[in-house]
Amino acid sequence: MADHSLLTEETISNKIYFIRGQKIMLDSDLALLYGIETKRLKEQVKRNRNRFPEDFMFELTKKEFENWRSQIATSNSEKMGLRYAPMAFTEH
Repeated sequence: MADHSLLTEETISNKIYFIRGQKIMLDSDLALLYGIETKRLKEQVKRNRNRFPEDFMFELTKKEFENWRSQIATSNSEKMGLRYAPMAFTEH
C-alpha cells in the first residue's frame, strides 16, 4: 500500500495535466496514489466500463499522447517509455 504521508498537495498537483479543456490525472499517477499497479487499474476499468463514463475517463488520442510526451520530456523521463496511450481520469 502507498505511504499516504508522502502525498502532499504539491505532489498531487504536479500530477495533474490539462487536456481537452479538463484537469486530468494519468492512469499511472492515479495507480501510484492508490498504491496499485497501473495494469491493475486498467483491468478494473475494462471489467467495469459502465462505471467509467467519458466525462470521467478517456484514453488519450495519439496526437494528445505525443503532445504530452513532448511537454514532459525533460522533467519526467521514466514515463517516456510508455508504449500505449494512457487513460486520463478527470476530476469528476
